[in-house]
Amino acid sequence: MKEPYTIPLSKIVEDFHLEVIVKPDHFEEILISSPEVNRPGLALAGFYGIFEPERIQLIGKAETRYLQSLEPSTKRVMLQNFVDAKPVAILYTTGLPTDDALVERAQKMQIPVLRTGVKTSPIMASLIAALNTYLAPRITRHGGLVEVYGEGILLLGDSGVGKSETAIELVKRGHRLIADDAVEIKRVSDKTLVGSAPEMIRHYVELRGIGIVDVRRLFGMSAVKDTERIDLVIQLENWIEGKMYDRLGMDEEHMNILGIEIPSITVPVRPGRNLAIILEIAAMNNRQKCMGYNTAEEFNKKLMRQMGIDQ
Repeated sequence: MKEPYTIPLSKIVEDFHLEVIVKPDHFEEILISSPEVNRPGLALAGFYGIFEPERIQLIGKAETRYLQSLEPSTKRVMLQNFVDAKPVAILYTTGLPTDDALVERAQKMQIPVLRTGVKTSPIMASLIAALNTYLAPRITRHGGLVEVYGEGILLLGDSGVGKSETAIELVKRGHRLIADDAVEIKRVSDKTLVGSAPEMIRHYVELRGIGIVDVRRLFGMSAVKDTERIDLVIQLENWIEGKMYDRLGMDEEHMNILGIEIPSITVPVRPGRNLAIILEIAAMNNRQKCMGYNTAEEFNKKLMRQMGIDQ
């Protein structure tokens, strides 16, 4: 099954400082769609039953040593068959010398051949991590994202409820802005969501009555961040008279985003409430829960003991 997102091979070459040995005419148009890479030992031995050409193929010391053990004529046939399988890209690791037969065939078949001085295992791990981020499933949500005491807080709520004003107040208090108005959320692993701002509005905040402000220029580089993990969702809503809001924190709420359950809190908004301080407390309390201490549960136990009720 193909991944729904792609990344240009040229972007990977640039990010990882790869040497280009064979550069096809359509190099800038080559797209990577698989977050996985492959060491083609079986393919070089002649088995293509489960060969996946959309993966970047890594040739390291083991593959090179195996090829050197073959008769020259056999080696040439194996390399030609490998290139004829049309892998999206071939990457030599550890600064290994390329094979003339492979390069010659790659030039003919227009297959990119790359090289890096990094050893096979480290470059393999780095590529997989980067590709999982590049090609991660994603959605865009209307809201804001701030980092408060190291916790990534996703701010949601109707337009005009005060998300942007709260984000600016948090920045003034020493915290960092990641996104305002629109948050691009990526699922980079089975447990982790990462948020960022669309390139066009990165580091900008819209304040009604003032307009667009550049947070990076007003408050400095330390006031902004490009990406942040999402640890907590805070939904801001206008205070509804008569509605019962959680006062003890015993109700554990979660929001499902891209299949991952994220802790969620609903905070009612009305004049006089200092939302920035409330979010700071929420961030610290969430971190405390992650470290194994739940204030609401401890208070409830203490209350039960006071009332003589065994739990």
